Amino acid sequence: MIGVLIGLAAGFFGGLVGLGGGVIMIPLMVSILKLSQHTAHGTSLVALVFTGIMGAITYALNGSVDLVASILLASTAVFTARAGAHFASALPEWKLKRAFGGFLIVVSLLLLLKPYLPHVGRPVTGWVETVILLATGIFTGFLSGMMGVGGGTIMVPSMVLLAGYTQYMAQGCSLLAMVPVGIAGAYSHWRLGNVTGNILPGLIAGTLAGTYLGGSLAHFLPEAALRVIFSAVLIWTGVRYLRAPKPRTEGQAAA
Repeated sequence: MIGVLIGLAAGFFGGLVGLGGGVIMIPLMVSILKLSQHTAHGTSLVALVFTGIMGAITYALNGSVDLVASILLASTAVFTARAGAHFASALPEWKLKRAFGGFLIVVSLLLLLKPYLPHVGRPVTGWVETVILLATGIFTGFLSGMMGVGGGTIMVPSMVLLAGYTQYMAQGCSLLAMVPVGIAGAYSHWRLGNVTGNILPGLIAGTLAGTYLGGSLAHFLPEAALRVIFSAVLIWTGVRYLRAPKPRTEGQAAA
């Protein structure tokens, strides 16, 4: 039941703002289920594959998915997701969390200022749009595999601010692209031993139900409200990453 409730909360949150819900799922699995950080990341990515499937279906039924854009995002992200999963095991986690936390806060501020920045987010087409989506996929895949999240934290702001997509469309494309990206990252984490299977049935069941509810509710909210909600979530997540404690050195520990 704990797994179901965690999945329900993460799925609802992910469907509402176009995220995979990993920023909710991972802290809950670490604090409540006492999983290690690496195991929580790998297990989260497996569940987030189902978040992407249900979320993408929900957004597609409301006409908020661009198949070509999603394919472009995923085409580069699936390759870097595996690299990100391996990179997570090689570098100090606290440094990565702090750097990513600062990035999330900057992105959230840009989203809040979007209505007052007329030259940011102007719709683009052709090869410029293609380059933006491919580049976004590169960074998204790497950080998705590294941090155990779906990647919407990068995909959505980039599509809104740089390519001129609406918040709804960006979130729908993000959820669809999350499916192959999550599979690639989850497979690498599984090979590294960072996936626990006994809680996955509950997580997946809760995630599917929560994502449907969140994705359905999202289309009843105005875009400005979604932008504020999304920015608030990013700031909250960024602050948590920035407060990641630095491990004590052997000398400090002895003292």
